[in-house]
Amino acid sequence: MELHTAVFRNAAENVVAEDIIPLCELAKNLEEAGEFESACETLRPFWRGLPHRPETADFAEEAKAELFLRAGTLTGWLGSAQQKAGAQETAKDLISESASLFETLRMREKVAEARVDLAICYWREGALDEARVTLQLVLKELEDLQSEQKLRALLNIAIIEKAATRDREALRIYREAAPLFDGCSSHALKGKFHNGYALLLKSLGLAENREEYTDTALVEFAAASFHYEQAGYHRFQAGVENNVGFLFASLGRFVDAYAHVNSARNLFIGLTDRGGTAYADDTLAQIFLMEGRSQDAERVARRAVQGLRGGGEQTKLAEALTTHAKALARLKQTHVARATLDQAVEIAQNAGNPDRGGIAAVTAIEELSSSLPVEALQNYYRTAEELLSNSQNVSIRARLGECARRVLSIGITTTNEATPAAADSVALTPGFSLDTEVLRYEGTLIRRALEESGGSVTRAARLLGVTHQGLAFILNGRHNDLLSVRTPVKRRRRSIIRNH
Repeated sequence: MELHTAVFRNAAENVVAEDIIPLCELAKNLEEAGEFESACETLRPFWRGLPHRPETADFAEEAKAELFLRAGTLTGWLGSAQQKAGAQETAKDLISESASLFETLRMREKVAEARVDLAICYWREGALDEARVTLQLVLKELEDLQSEQKLRALLNIAIIEKAATRDREALRIYREAAPLFDGCSSHALKGKFHNGYALLLKSLGLAENREEYTDTALVEFAAASFHYEQAGYHRFQAGVENNVGFLFASLGRFVDAYAHVNSARNLFIGLTDRGGTAYADDTLAQIFLMEGRSQDAERVARRAVQGLRGGGEQTKLAEALTTHAKALARLKQTHVARATLDQAVEIAQNAGNPDRGGIAAVTAIEELSSSLPVEALQNYYRTAEELLSNSQNVSIRARLGECARRVLSIGITTTNEATPAAADSVALTPGFSLDTEVLRYEGTLIRRALEESGGSVTRAARLLGVTHQGLAFILNGRHNDLLSVRTPVKRRRRSIIRNH
């Protein structure tokens, strides 16, 4: 492959427009192997690289479309590797032009290829809804075909669903797609499938304490590494090393964890991949936090944030900011930690990735609850609850529930301190009734939870640590005087039971 590149580069002066399609095919092969700089050199006669547009004067429409597609995808990859500001926007513009030209030419498979690459740019930016819609359109268009682009679309939509913490939906996609990838001859696609599936199984295994999932994740990572090696994809092998390292750390195997993550980091440095190096740094910082090494975590997390800032990959930046804030909080740098978490929430929301913003808000409650006023904690909880409303991740939902109980507990303590009504302030006079006093106190808690949740019984139940049905039973029974505080129940317009 390197020999072919050299031949094209040395003969650049003699290259003419008719050669552009085979040149683009060569550049695509280099790009898929992670050899982005070599791919750019291959296209040098017609494209000066990022941030320039290709020279397409007098090109036939198909050649122009191919060049726009290759320049666009390479701009996206280089923008990620080098953390270039605005690169993803430029990439999206070029790829969109390519897709439009291919549509005019009625080249169905090439339109699909361009749209999958466009969705990847959306994903890098954190715009998960746009990425999902784009990939669903591809799957609809290719519904009756067995093609490489259909496999790419399936693979990437599963990655999108996991990024959105819709783990069960991602698991369904991976399981249904597995037979299709088994029959695929591409080591590159197989490697990406096994790596994505392993990441999901790792997440599910740790969240649900399912040892069979984590064991299978290690097997899938090994399969991914094998296929990447066969394909010569060293950059992606570095990603696998990083992922395996985090899994080992989560299992308490820290010696193995550091070995894998440092190996990944060295590979990324050797490839001059700033984005990959920064992501390995973020993983390293998270492992330091697991071991209680807050100083080391803060130092490395700060380096990760610096590496990702300004590069356009907002989801990764929000994640790195959250890690950095956690380290700052544990070093008692409360004000800086809070400002950093607020930044993470804002960046994730603006990028279109609410789940990452919700995780940052949950982290604020977990790490700063002893340092912030109750009103601030309540605001963080409302933000987290809203942003994580569609999350299917068991671990994240459990963390959200724990945050609800923590915020409510702090609110009750604050109220009691302001207006003494705690047990030691109750007068034990003749006629005192423990049952009556407990009932009164329970009613006070329920009223407060309903008011803080805007009358929603579901949210109030979450704050109180009970089920919706349990709280509804209490309200309809011993506290029916509080029914007016809750949001009125909307009656169904029609029965959900069909009449036969």
